[in-house]
Amino acid sequence: MRTSHERAENELKALMVAALAGDGAAYHRLLKALTPHLRAYFARRLHVGAEAEDLVQETLIAIHTKRASYDCSQPFTAWLHAIARYKLIDHFRKSGSRKTVALEEADAVTAESDSEAAEAARDVEQLLATLPEAKRALLRQVKLDGLSTAEAAAATGMSESAVKVGVHRSLQALIKRIGGKA
Repeated sequence: MRTSHERAENELKALMVAALAGDGAAYHRLLKALTPHLRAYFARRLHVGAEAEDLVQETLIAIHTKRASYDCSQPFTAWLHAIARYKLIDHFRKSGSRKTVALEEADAVTAESDSEAAEAARDVEQLLATLPEAKRALLRQVKLDGLSTAEAAAATGMSESAVKVGVHRSLQALIKRIGGKA
């Protein structure tokens, strides 16, 4: 049985995919469905209703201008919340205000981390995709799945030192790709 969050995700994603395919009616329904969602999102974070409404409009405009950046293989709401969060951060920077969260609202803050986790997972997958399959699999086994080097060596038929070297070199290659110093 699907939760209301899963149903909403599926409905919004379907509308977005249809909109990207050129369905203007689906796009109109998507924006209409997002408006109350965004109002609630910003109202929980701001005390002034006018500011929240401004952010809703700015976010809808950003969705419109950035819609081509949406990856249909990823959750729609994670992409949506990332845009809304950036608009909120920009608002706080411009106004010079700082936001504190009451302890009673801690659940709402941790619930938002789900979308951040989805974004991080997407970023990791995109980065891993730049590696050859063998290196990607080795790195996934040791660093993501938590296998020891001995377990990864047994699974791949490699020696433990070859696993260590392979993981180290893969990490160095990823660091170079993201602009760090290896």
